Amino acid sequence: MLAYLPRPPTDTSRYGTFPQKPDLPAVPGALVEDGGQQAAATAAKRGTPMPNYPSAPRHSSFVPGESSLPPSRGSLTTQHHRGRPSWCPPPAPQEAGARLYPLHALSVANIPNSSRGKTSARSSTVPTPEGLQSRRCKLLEEDSPTVQAGKRQRQRYVTKVGKCQVNLGNIQDKKRFLSDIFTTIVDLKYRWFLFVFMMCYIVTWVVFGFIYFLDAWVRGDIGHQGDPEWQACIENVDGFVSALLLSVESQRTIGYGTRMVTANCAEGVILLIAQSIVGSMIDAMMVGCMFVKISRPKKRAQTLIFSKNCVISCRDEKLCLMFRVGDLRESHMVDAKIRAKLIKSRQTAEGEFIPLEQSELNLGYDTGEDRLFLVEPQIICHVINRHSPFWDMSAESLRREQFEIIIILEGIVEATGKCPCLAAGMTCQARTSYTEDEILWGYRFEPCMSLEKGAFQVDYSRFEMTFEVQTPAASAKELHELKELEQQEHSTLSLYWDHLLQPC
Repeated sequence: MLAYLPRPPTDTSRYGTFPQKPDLPAVPGALVEDGGQQAAATAAKRGTPMPNYPSAPRHSSFVPGESSLPPSRGSLTTQHHRGRPSWCPPPAPQEAGARLYPLHALSVANIPNSSRGKTSARSSTVPTPEGLQSRRCKLLEEDSPTVQAGKRQRQRYVTKVGKCQVNLGNIQDKKRFLSDIFTTIVDLKYRWFLFVFMMCYIVTWVVFGFIYFLDAWVRGDIGHQGDPEWQACIENVDGFVSALLLSVESQRTIGYGTRMVTANCAEGVILLIAQSIVGSMIDAMMVGCMFVKISRPKKRAQTLIFSKNCVISCRDEKLCLMFRVGDLRESHMVDAKIRAKLIKSRQTAEGEFIPLEQSELNLGYDTGEDRLFLVEPQIICHVINRHSPFWDMSAESLRREQFEIIIILEGIVEATGKCPCLAAGMTCQARTSYTEDEILWGYRFEPCMSLEKGAFQVDYSRFEMTFEVQTPAASAKELHELKELEQQEHSTLSLYWDHLLQPC
């Protein structure tokens, strides 16, 4: 389940949010030098200099060498996010078994995959510079963030519909569930709940029917059927089926009048009293469980919706993380509260790896903005300040992070007019989650409210719509430092001009 949370390396000298990848094996100098000589010779024959292409990100299946890398990956990421880079020509048709190699691996043709564990072998076939460019463009496109986001699939902690993907196993002390049998029955799924509901009645009917049949057989009532002089304890019981019908009629108080318990035996009276008490207890428990299970406001959360994506943009000159929440019903939530949790693994300074650590995201707890009057869709804002875990996270570092934001919306279900007792005063909770690839940097939600015919109209077709706005790609920490630097320069210039304008 924790596939996206790797275990830390044994070497605890490197500390960070996630364990770092081991260093790749170095390439013998002869192979790299041979590859550089062949590339230079090919370029000399063509009479044109070898273009300095930015190299693709290195993977474990490629042999690293000396190549010119761009200062950052942001320019390449922007180009691939928009489409094919400008320096890449249209892809030429290639063979089905064609393989892709970076520029620094020209002399090493048959580079095996690292998962196969094979040794590299030299080959005499070297890709030509014409096919190299198209292959290189395809390689960079495959490593683009959009393709990686589509291919990357990892286990979520909470699904988009709010289901927690946590399975509890190896529970030794299961007697705790029997001590709270009422909650255990209510928490069962409907198919198992209906099975327990039916079996409680069927088992008691069969058990007491067998006892009635045994008592009638021991006293001889079955053998003296039709004898007017025989004083029977249980009348008109000639087999197990008739005893079972007597049990059902007694517990459900049907009383057809053909089968009955007489006053000729004390055990029959005691048995009838015991069955009546047991039947009343089963009715009280099963009806109570059924009422609680039907009136639980769990399904009320299905009409509380969240936006599919989070957005990051500036609001009031502050970088903010925002998402939208709405209620589809006209019966509103009372005292609605919202909070957010950040689920992220980290490694402590002592080398301890903490998986799925939970930290709180401030959604306005100190100002009361976390309490919602959820009549129309609301945009929830988390200000990225120095107390936020996203303080030093930029648009580029966001793509390399691995975390999950859990949103929890709680409120009291408003009583309905037809049945005020049904689900009234019960707390409803709706949940969703956002991963790092569901956060849009530099976007803002479109408004979905308008004034029509003297009332406000909410258009839920625009609930998910966003539009791009001008947002700096730097982190909130860098923007704050830049703003402080500008203020210092402005104050210095003001003091300088005041000193010059001051009369002698």
